[in-house]
Amino acid sequence: MNILAIIPARGGSKGIPRKNLRLLNGKPLIYYSIKTALASKYDIDVYVSSEDDEILHTAIDFGSKIHKRDKNIADDKTTLDPVIYDCYNHAQKIEKKKYDFIITIQATSPLLKTLSLDNAIEKAIADETIETIIASKDDTHLSWRKEDDKFLPNYEERVNRQYLTPTFTETGGFFITRKEIITPNNRIGKNVELYILSNGEEIDIDTYEDWNICEYHLQRKHIVFIVTGNREVGLGHVYNTLLIANDILNHQITFLVDCDSQMAYKKIATKNYPVFMQKNKNIIDDIKNLNADIIINDRLDTSENYINQLKNLGLQVINFEDLGDGSKKADLVINAIYPEKQVLENHYFGHNYFILRDEFIYSKQKETISKVKNILITFGGVDPNNYTKKVIESIYEYCDINTINIIVIAGFGYKEYCSLNKFKNVRIEQNVTNISKYMFEADLIFTSAGRTTYEIASVGTPTIVMAQNERELTHFFASSEFGFLNLGLGYDISKDELYKQFVELVNSEKNRRYMNQLMKKLNLKNGRETVIKLIKNLIEK
Repeated sequence: MNILAIIPARGGSKGIPRKNLRLLNGKPLIYYSIKTALASKYDIDVYVSSEDDEILHTAIDFGSKIHKRDKNIADDKTTLDPVIYDCYNHAQKIEKKKYDFIITIQATSPLLKTLSLDNAIEKAIADETIETIIASKDDTHLSWRKEDDKFLPNYEERVNRQYLTPTFTETGGFFITRKEIITPNNRIGKNVELYILSNGEEIDIDTYEDWNICEYHLQRKHIVFIVTGNREVGLGHVYNTLLIANDILNHQITFLVDCDSQMAYKKIATKNYPVFMQKNKNIIDDIKNLNADIIINDRLDTSENYINQLKNLGLQVINFEDLGDGSKKADLVINAIYPEKQVLENHYFGHNYFILRDEFIYSKQKETISKVKNILITFGGVDPNNYTKKVIESIYEYCDINTINIIVIAGFGYKEYCSLNKFKNVRIEQNVTNISKYMFEADLIFTSAGRTTYEIASVGTPTIVMAQNERELTHFFASSEFGFLNLGLGYDISKDELYKQFVELVNSEKNRRYMNQLMKKLNLKNGRETVIKLIKNLIEK
């Protein structure tokens, strides 16, 4: 098949003066249509037709051939039919070939993808009965027309959009015509097929508002979050990345979870983000299929080889809570939980970079430390060691005698509810969405050494910490310096010692008030804004 693409581009555009040469995201508008056509797998001959020498010289610079249009078909009253026909005849003489299809591509459709163009060409080639394929967009709405100075509806009954008769509007994306159809006054046959464009490809630039929308789309990046979340590591990484994703409004977001993270997959899916499960042995192969621009890893330590593979794909890399060798190769590392031994460029660590959820940013701080009446037990989304049961067994009798309420907030992945059945006076809440309220109302909290400690500190409630594993012991924030009573590894401490530490703290209002004061000295509510600025600065480089 011989295929000719013609890009008509007058120099005298009035709506946006010199539109075809104006820079859109750093490139002349006409660049995008030339690039799209030249990238086609069908080896298209690409011609720009214009009366304007500057436009023609620019077209040559971007790889297009040119046709100097006669001025008598270059004013704003001339339709495209004679322009395309004239260029078609010119190209046949220059290229010394007969074309099977002639395609009109408007420079005003810069978001058109080569894939869409090729799919439409493939359809035209496959079906010989199709004489014309026109790029269009779905424009089904409750619409009106004007007849004899009266406005009349184009519908019989007012119904929701999905029940209206579909209507479609042509775009400037492409107009594919068989050679038998084209004349000085026509490019459309009797058998016409519409190719529906969407997701920005359908936008034609007619106004400055259209221009701004296209600029937005061209600057939009595809950010892929690589996340781990299972019973072993919990769901903290999932919640962290969801917060970041919610604050990034101008870019495409996708999640990819590793093959052991079914829990993470299910949780992310409930938030309506696109999420994929690792399918290939090497997760790099899954990442390649997603065509990302930026990778955000929140999956604990990365290797140097893994990050090098991402960098070799031309990707920018942001890592969270990464103490592996790969962190030294990343473009940005945020580490609010673990201490870093080295001072490295673009590495930010400490509690000032913790990302609080909305409810904690807007929650009140605890001002009054009074007698302990409410105990809150919350060991994260999974509680793999079932510390919930161990704590209740240690303090239940004391709380019952002293009329102290015990509330348990069980997370998304907690599976040991049956082990709590014998404790009749314990209130259990599952998958709570407003945990800050419970933290504020509690007088004392039991938790593990993860992200929850930062959330508690933002509220200011005295807390006893029990680490779930050796890695949590390295979390520097859950310490006396910041107002916590840290008992170390929870499975190492005896129930007697746990009981003793609990009773001492319950009976020491002075110590609990001091813990509260240490927590309130911290400024945790600005951390999220700080981190998002760091990420956006990298994205916009």
